[in-house]
Amino acid sequence: MSWSASTPTSGPRLHLRVTASAESTLRAGHPWLYAQSIREQNRPGKLGELVIIYDRKDKFLALGLFDPHSPLRVRVLQVGQARHIDQNWWSERLRAALHEREGVFDGETTGFRLINGESDGWPGLVLDRYDRTLVIKLYTAAWLPRFEEILQLVQTSLQPARIVLRLSRNIQKIAANEFARTDGQIIVGSPPEGPIVFRETGLQFESDVVRGQKTGFFLDQRENRRRVEALAHGRTMLNAFSFSGGFSLYAARGGAQTVTDLDISEHALASGERNFALNKHIPQVGRCRREAVRADAFDWLGANTKRKFGLIVLDPPSLAKREAERAGAIQAYRRLAAVGVKQLGHGGILVACSCSAHVTAPEFFSAVRQAAIASGRAFEEIATTGHAADHPATFEAAHYLKAMYCRLD
Repeated sequence: MSWSASTPTSGPRLHLRVTASAESTLRAGHPWLYAQSIREQNRPGKLGELVIIYDRKDKFLALGLFDPHSPLRVRVLQVGQARHIDQNWWSERLRAALHEREGVFDGETTGFRLINGESDGWPGLVLDRYDRTLVIKLYTAAWLPRFEEILQLVQTSLQPARIVLRLSRNIQKIAANEFARTDGQIIVGSPPEGPIVFRETGLQFESDVVRGQKTGFFLDQRENRRRVEALAHGRTMLNAFSFSGGFSLYAARGGAQTVTDLDISEHALASGERNFALNKHIPQVGRCRREAVRADAFDWLGANTKRKFGLIVLDPPSLAKREAERAGAIQAYRRLAAVGVKQLGHGGILVACSCSAHVTAPEFFSAVRQAAIASGRAFEEIATTGHAADHPATFEAAHYLKAMYCRLD
């Protein structure tokens, strides 16, 4: 069992035996194996090599990518049946991910996710498209020894004009020191002269694929932005934690009278202004008045006692980046929803979002409901939403995105 001629080690195949609980977890489809779950290891492992995991009866259990530097020791590729992992196997896996997205987007949308990490069978790797630019983001150093092979596969299959490499913060040092790879590196094509402009449902947006957050844009909120557009007609809208104004631009096209972008980042607000300028030719966008407020959203919402809005979007960054922060995050979401409700006029709509994987959807929805009940106002739950089609979530920890829509009397 090998993966092309460039297997990063020679000698006996690395193999592990794991705890009984880890066996059950892997059989259930969980794609991660942590170091503390390893009972036996036949030799020291090297970064990026393929490792076989055996069960207590010495039968094949799983195969994955090994990372000796991370507590998340193995990113699982295959469970239950031994497979020959070679370039053809990876080509099939790429084709499967692309096939899942066939027919989902037309020419009016040229920005979307092509590979969503573990949920598409590519653990710790994301591939996003922005028009003719592709962005590969790695969340584990285990891909670095294999990067040239994956790059060749992506380039041959998709033939982009440009490929940009993005690296999570925790692997940037080893990437630079051992593999001469840096965050924002242009791997294929020429450096962009500025942000990449792409289309989403006919609207134009810019994406800073070299230095921007994530891969340059929050593609995962597309479907919620479309819902906001359908609810915006005739309303005054507040977009808290606005980033580059995606919700606001959709609301403007949907017929909002005014939109207020609220964010602590001057850079984000300036990006929102440029996105509006890109779409001024659309009559509804041209008529909509946009206001930018630079402030901490929690502070501004808490201090605002005069203004009322007909539509409020609360889309904060993750409030629980680790399990220990979960309880505090749930309380913070409840407080945030409570101050949001206070800003809503009669018949106003609150759109509360969470991207915290450590807060479950039931916990988040309950927090928003509690805030609405505590307000003493009658309310209607319009909808709850999760992941878009190009952001599948196939295991519990992957379900990070959720949103609730409420109408208050």
